[in-house]
Amino acid sequence: MTAETAVGVVPRSAEYRLCQYTGLRIDSAAQALIKANAVAAVVFLALGGLMGLLVALTRWPAVHLLPAEWFYLVLTGHGANVLLFWIIFFEVAVLYFASTILLNCRLAAPRLAWLGFALMVAGGVMANVAVLQGESSVMFTSYPPMMAKSHFYLALILFAVGALIGVAIFFANLVIAREEGTYKGSIPLVTFGALTAAIIAVFTLASGAIILVPTWLWSLGLISSIDPLMYKVVWWAMGHSSQQINVSAHVSIWYLVAALLVGAKPLSEKVSRTAFLLYILFLQLASAHHLLAEPGLDASWKIVNTSYMMYLAVLGSMIHGLTVPGSIEAAQRRNGFNKGVFEWLRKAPWGHPAFSGMFLSLVFFGFIGGISGVVLGTEQLNVLMHNTIYVPGHFHGTVVAGTTLAFMAATYLVLPLVFEREIVWPRLARLQPYLFGIGAAGISLFMMGAGTLGVARRHWDITFADSELSFAYSAGAFLMMGLNGLFAVIAALGGALFVLITVFTVLFGKKITGGHKLTFPLHAGGGEVASHYGSEGTLKLPGTAILVTVFFVAFVLYYFINWKYLSELWLFR
Repeated sequence: MTAETAVGVVPRSAEYRLCQYTGLRIDSAAQALIKANAVAAVVFLALGGLMGLLVALTRWPAVHLLPAEWFYLVLTGHGANVLLFWIIFFEVAVLYFASTILLNCRLAAPRLAWLGFALMVAGGVMANVAVLQGESSVMFTSYPPMMAKSHFYLALILFAVGALIGVAIFFANLVIAREEGTYKGSIPLVTFGALTAAIIAVFTLASGAIILVPTWLWSLGLISSIDPLMYKVVWWAMGHSSQQINVSAHVSIWYLVAALLVGAKPLSEKVSRTAFLLYILFLQLASAHHLLAEPGLDASWKIVNTSYMMYLAVLGSMIHGLTVPGSIEAAQRRNGFNKGVFEWLRKAPWGHPAFSGMFLSLVFFGFIGGISGVVLGTEQLNVLMHNTIYVPGHFHGTVVAGTTLAFMAATYLVLPLVFEREIVWPRLARLQPYLFGIGAAGISLFMMGAGTLGVARRHWDITFADSELSFAYSAGAFLMMGLNGLFAVIAALGGALFVLITVFTVLFGKKITGGHKLTFPLHAGGGEVASHYGSEGTLKLPGTAILVTVFFVAFVLYYFINWKYLSELWLFR
């Protein structure tokens, strides 16, 4: 019995085409769904990015664009569109890509997959309608006793159900691929990373259902109240874990881009897979850092999660931070770039937007999002930044400079390989990852700087102009928020450029036919490497050793600088 017959679906006869660049079979049904999810993702990114620019221009004291009511409305829409809809639509496309194209497999139950897609679209549109109607400005976390309109919660539930169907199709694809023998040995590492994301997604979506369904009933008047602490605990099981889906997905993309563009194999399949396993076991527990100021939670639980479990989760990312650049160095040296310590890096395909976007995502995620995440996850240091703008600075370093930039990089592969369109405006495409990446990194760093100086996380006006009691942040805080606004404009330009390149490529890009030479070529054996299990098995990586050392030095210095900040809160007599 196949995965399809188990759920009463008749197995279908798939139609395939052979990719001339990777040698992989592409099921037409899978290709159509990847296209649909990718297009929907870009649409919600464009909307959410515009809202994000409005938020940044309002937080910029010299501009202060929106009134309070509009600020919180736009902030709610920004969070939903970029943290949920853009990212999860793209992740569903990644799941279908990793379980069909990389495994040379047909898509299970296309009609059910289209139903899931329709529910996700309906949920995304309905949520935006609810927000724009002006009575659901509850921000991303939607903490009670704030209450949105009932169709806002229903929209999120519909979206989650549609995403869960996509995850179920992914699992079914894996079963079909195994039963039909479309690949040999173990699944490739990229698919394994996608499997990690799918497993975490089940936990995440279940947590969302557990808390959003009663909250929806509360908004309908069928439940009298929602306990705020209970809501926070369960909501963050969804809210924080959803970001771990992102991490697993974008790390998988790092490996995919490295394989397709330089022929990079993982240094050790077992080590990289163990790192993904650490995500499954421990990353959800790291949500404790959002709850450290809650008095109703036991101190022992907080200490265990922030002092032990979190470090095991961080270990997974540190492993990938070694193995991804290490695999690139090993492949580049195998490709003939052996002069000195860093010729392999200088001669990497930086002119390919997929590679530059991937590598910038790797660097920014590690140096900005990763290090700041450890600081926030340390119970004693968390008191410095809890509920300051440092927190969104941190997750802009993970979700924007990390995940979004990686997904943008992957799009430059999806357009020619799946949409079969040549990328328009290649010079602008080369520039786009740098423009967006630098802007996103600046947003993160300056929000973190402002948060260190005490700027509140959710207040629309750091001047407190309408307050009866006067208060003023330091001049440094105003400088940080001004620079945040400036870099938000740069990131918005990079994001708009990405959307325009993607849309014009899909609509007007040259149709790729047999024998076409890509403007941004792939490595000759990249498809074979990406779709098969196999390790590089080399340890002579002097360039990677230096890069990792620089990271650890930065990590230690910044970590102990924050302990110095903490010591300044103590009174010495």
